[in-house]
Amino acid sequence: MATAKISSKSKKSKDVLLYASPNNSADMRWFTKFSCGDAFIAFTAKGKKIAAITLLEIVRFRKESGFDVVLDLGAELAKLRETNPSANMPELIAYFAKKYKVSSWSVPADFPAGLFVKLHQLGVKLSVGATPFFPQRVIKTEEELEMIRAGNRASCAGFKAVEKILKESKIDKKGFLNYQGKTLTSEILRAAIEHACLDAGGINVEGLIAAAGDQGVDCHCSGFGPIRANELIVCDIFPRIAATGYFGDMTRTYLKGKASPEQRALVAAVKKAHDKAIAAVRAGVPGYDIYKGTVEFFAESGYKTGVVDGVPTGFFHGLGHGVGLDVHEAPNLGGRSVMTEPLRENMVVTIEPGLYYPGIGGCRIEDVVVVRKDGCELLSKHPYKWEIA
Repeated sequence: MATAKISSKSKKSKDVLLYASPNNSADMRWFTKFSCGDAFIAFTAKGKKIAAITLLEIVRFRKESGFDVVLDLGAELAKLRETNPSANMPELIAYFAKKYKVSSWSVPADFPAGLFVKLHQLGVKLSVGATPFFPQRVIKTEEELEMIRAGNRASCAGFKAVEKILKESKIDKKGFLNYQGKTLTSEILRAAIEHACLDAGGINVEGLIAAAGDQGVDCHCSGFGPIRANELIVCDIFPRIAATGYFGDMTRTYLKGKASPEQRALVAAVKKAHDKAIAAVRAGVPGYDIYKGTVEFFAESGYKTGVVDGVPTGFFHGLGHGVGLDVHEAPNLGGRSVMTEPLRENMVVTIEPGLYYPGIGGCRIEDVVVVRKDGCELLSKHPYKWEIA
């Protein structure tokens, strides 16, 4: 059996090949400007963009995609099966390579492995492209920026729902929050956020976070169970706008009742780190430098980062990431993926410093900005009032 030779070199083939559903692949959504649930074939050949898609989608695709050639996938496959009854997607793609005289294609890193191997066996030359597959996605157009703003407006609708519930909640004799005659839970908060985002056109396809107390210290815990008074509540809301596929991503931290001095100091430090980082963002500044500045600020402020009894504490995650058709995309500001190259105009990044300590709680504040020549512009806007009496 032949083995596929996979090249991960940054040197890309002239032409690209994708086989995916736009609803599950940001690269396919960006390349085709189209939304549907079924996978189909899209590629370039000698400067033309060509797709083979089912009859269910073909009329809409021709109107929306701007592709040069749009083929009926079913008809093309039926024609191929006249001489090769067992022909399927690999054989059809190999046929297109020959028909359109494509010498080789570059495919994204998440291209189906089985299809890659089969195409190699059929003699189709493929190489795995660099990540991001479409570097152009990192620089957003003004139209894309407005789509991200819409995503963040949906996030804000979620925060307003949380604030309304916390304002209307009462503290019972056991110290739990009571809302409309029931103990308030993270599940109730998340449901209210879901509904508010839906009303604003957003869907929380990646989930969302409403985590109180020490659950908020585990910074990707979605939150569960009853919420007590005087606990920090981390609410991270990152909906995708159904009509466009673009995400918003914002975080606010709340507390119902009266904060302790340690909690107030923690939130103040996170907000100051947030402000300092936003002030540092501008074209030409390496992303890692901004992240490093945040690390140093927290250390100088007396907030240690480490692992205590197996629990990560302090500031142990990256400062931010890109947002677009993926909620987490390039570039990354420190953390697991170090961005040493300079930020460029119209890159979009989150700024989300956080501190997390068992017994005190977690706090994260997150906004989305677009990099400009002499600074940055907020693509999200919502108050930072966190202590609700």
